Amino acid sequence: MQNYTFLILNGPNLGRLGQRQPEIYGHQDLSRLKPLIHDVLGAASDEIELLFYQSNSEGAIIDRLERARDEAVHGMVLNAGAYTHTSLAIADCLAWIQIPCVEVHLSNVWARNEKLRHQSLIAGHCLGVVAGFGILSYVLAVQALLRHLQG
Repeated sequence: MQNYTFLILNGPNLGRLGQRQPEIYGHQDLSRLKPLIHDVLGAASDEIELLFYQSNSEGAIIDRLERARDEAVHGMVLNAGAYTHTSLAIADCLAWIQIPCVEVHLSNVWARNEKLRHQSLIAGHCLGVVAGFGILSYVLAVQALLRHLQG
């Protein structure tokens, strides 16, 4: 049985999930994520080590992405928050570290009124995008990564 290490990386304001605009982002905070992944994946979760990181700082996110490469992380789930739409630096980092990555959003960004949220600078460097399923979006992304790596 192959074991995988996945980094779940969250950008600005995501450390305040459950408090910040729950009508958009839901009522659950990130502490619920690990048990939810284990509940949904069941025995498959035994194959995965989950690393979690959240920062409001673009530079710190890039530093963590580079460190993930050094650590030989197998896959990443990235919710870059607003940096999704603005950070060429994070996109450039994803391009060179070449770790399989799934972009995640809690809300359906394409259903939102702000047109800027309809573009992603990072999506082109990701396997895919999961959006609109609240905290379950992370679980779906982990499942997709696992299936991708298992072939």
